[in-house]
Amino acid sequence: MSDTAKFELYLPGLQNPQNSNLNILSADIRADQTTFNYYHIKEGNLVLLKEETYNTFDFPSFSAMALQFLGDHNLDKPERFSLGVPGPVINNNCVAERLPWSLVAEDIKAESGVEDVFLINDMEATAYFMGNLTPHCLMPIYEHGNISSGNVAILAPGNGLGEAGMFWDGKHLRPFATEGGHSEFSPRTDIEVEFYQYLKSIYGIVSWESVLSKDGLFNIYRFLRDVQRHKEPEWLTLKIQEGEDFTQVICAAATEEREMICKLTMDTFIDFLAREANSLVLKLKATGGLIIGGEIPITIKNYINKEKFYKKFIISDKMERLLKDVNIYFLLNEKTIASGAAYYGAFHVN
Repeated sequence: MSDTAKFELYLPGLQNPQNSNLNILSADIRADQTTFNYYHIKEGNLVLLKEETYNTFDFPSFSAMALQFLGDHNLDKPERFSLGVPGPVINNNCVAERLPWSLVAEDIKAESGVEDVFLINDMEATAYFMGNLTPHCLMPIYEHGNISSGNVAILAPGNGLGEAGMFWDGKHLRPFATEGGHSEFSPRTDIEVEFYQYLKSIYGIVSWESVLSKDGLFNIYRFLRDVQRHKEPEWLTLKIQEGEDFTQVICAAATEEREMICKLTMDTFIDFLAREANSLVLKLKATGGLIIGGEIPITIKNYINKEKFYKKFIISDKMERLLKDVNIYFLLNEKTIASGAAYYGAFHVN
């Protein structure tokens, strides 16, 4: 990895011997599936011993699912749980709309018998993944040759739109969560006003998550199809009806330039991605860099025109000087949440 791609996190417990020779169970909890990672902490490193995925809705509680995982693999009860959750964490509790049950740390402690239970927002967990980054995980979109000290912005479109940051304290980066993906989308052009009105008739309040997510990509597509009257080919109609992964289908067709509607959908999505990335960087004054993660960037990595994205990203009324030197990376790893949550649980406490 080049020096421009390193992120030094504040991890006060990294050298503490009390944080060694322990076992930690981390989880990436999602509405469809939950992935468990079981690690042994040894001398500042996490050694992965077992990984497994379960259907979230098959269990009456998180604790029941965690105990099932431990029992299935005959694993010792860990000293710590550290859970990446898809929603805001307040007082170590989380009520996430997409999950079938609430997550309350004290309840999980009582049900599992594990004394140390940490809940961390999934995007904050992604930020903590930067502490264990490997070179192949980052694809540069733009690098200006030098890394500037400063805050770092993280934007992750997938099932939802995750946004987080890392605050530069003068020596280290300190991750924090936001719920910026739920801020309201605002149109810029006449066509975007039509798009906004179309979404408003569906959602009432139109958030950026309604534009930059898997559902958002489909919203762009059906606006082009139903309002702008671009033709939907029969083969694509069939794939949509069969429930194939829409993001992969539309990206593949756009890459192959098979259908104009597919290319327009992808180009429009990427334009919106550049705009919201611009907004997040300005709000966080993220001179230390921009990281774009989530499932969608991994899918579109071979389609995106890096130069065009960069030119769209730096458009600003007065802040082009700040934006033009921000290093931009795609994060090419789908397992950031469970790994980052484990890093948080293992080393954020001294």
